[in-house]
Amino acid sequence: MSRNTTNNIAVLGQLTSVYGVKGWLKVYSHTDPMENILSYSPWLLKIEGQWKPVEVEASKKHGKGLIAKLAGVSDRDVARQFCGAEIAVDRSLLPQLEAGEYYWNQLEKLSVYTLNGELLGRVSHLIETGSNDVLVVRGNAESIDRKERMIPYLPDQVIKEINLEAGTMRVDWDPEF
Repeated sequence: MSRNTTNNIAVLGQLTSVYGVKGWLKVYSHTDPMENILSYSPWLLKIEGQWKPVEVEASKKHGKGLIAKLAGVSDRDVARQFCGAEIAVDRSLLPQLEAGEYYWNQLEKLSVYTLNGELLGRVSHLIETGSNDVLVVRGNAESIDRKERMIPYLPDQVIKEINLEAGTMRVDWDPEF
């Protein structure tokens, strides 16, 4: 699966810790609803800096979270080596989005500019607040300052342009705010 460069994959979650003694692992999911991560196959796990395909033998909702058992993993000690591994899938497995819709991981790392061309920083991550999502933009050495800004993800109102090819986003946002 060497064709899975960072551009061809989408990180959907992480294996956090072992569960029980029979090789099960707890799963932290970025998908909404969280169970959707269990419907993708194969998973790609980032192990020692490399993406490696793995099959999920069994998975289920457990309490408020999810657990999964990887094929060929039958005890706690073997499962422990996967703790902390990011879970990704080939981007081609994701549902197609409507025009103007984006997956969060497409927005992360974009350089954010004001309408006047001032660089505010890069999108670090997004936060779900209930009313609208929020971009967490962190200033860097090239930006106007090193501030961290919380910018509401409101297309047309605040978010004026997203250019994935150029890696940029233009926002109607006062740098002083």
